[in-house]
Amino acid sequence: MTATGSAPTRTGPVWTDKGEYRVVVEPNPRRIRVFFNGATIADSRNMRLLHETRHSPVYYFPFEDVAMQYLTKTAHSTHCPHKGDASYWSIKVGDKVAENAIWAYENPIDRQPELKGLCAFYWNRVDKWMEEDEEILIHPKNPYWRVDVVKSSRHVQVKVGGEVIADSKRPMVLFETGLQPRYYLPREDVRMDKLVRTDLRTGCPYKGHASYWSLKAGDQTLENVVWSYEDPLPESERVRGLVAFWSEKIDAVTVDGQRI
Repeated sequence: MTATGSAPTRTGPVWTDKGEYRVVVEPNPRRIRVFFNGATIADSRNMRLLHETRHSPVYYFPFEDVAMQYLTKTAHSTHCPHKGDASYWSIKVGDKVAENAIWAYENPIDRQPELKGLCAFYWNRVDKWMEEDEEILIHPKNPYWRVDVVKSSRHVQVKVGGEVIADSKRPMVLFETGLQPRYYLPREDVRMDKLVRTDLRTGCPYKGHASYWSLKAGDQTLENVVWSYEDPLPESERVRGLVAFWSEKIDAVTVDGQRI
């Protein structure tokens, strides 16, 4: 998250004020496992969670909790002014290889001594992540990030080219830290005949996988502006099967008569 004007912006322990950049490493009590080509590459109950300004959190593992027999150090390196020089390792299990999938700051800068002895994985270069006994998606969950879904009687209306596409007084409002509220509507209150399902799917560590629709009204086609969590994660169960509209890309989405 970035600061707006001179006001501080806070995401847990990482905050910015007039351009300040922070990196904070804190203990994380969750058991985290990483899998690649059927092998357990890491399994730790002694995790660290790195928070960095304008970045999603990153899990760091103690090297003793990583299956080093599957790793090969490479000549690749990168430099971060806030953490130091990073070394890299590739993973090889059977005939499957993930190049430079793991990095570590073997000699971190003086401001980040807690990074020594820890390593991190590129999320999408391994096959699966587990938090305790549940799979986690996209990136680690931020313990300072919150999702609340609340029943509402606000009047939500969606129009495209003057045509009413949705009209509901029974939305579920999803409030998510740092983001604008999203209004999820029952399909009975939506002109589903105006929607065409697409192949797009996205993932969220707090809500699950979203399916998408394009919206056709008159001579307009708005691509992938409607989505639904048809099998959401438990914390977002109340939006199951409901649909939301991408208000930034649609002519008019109003709530209680006010455009959003």
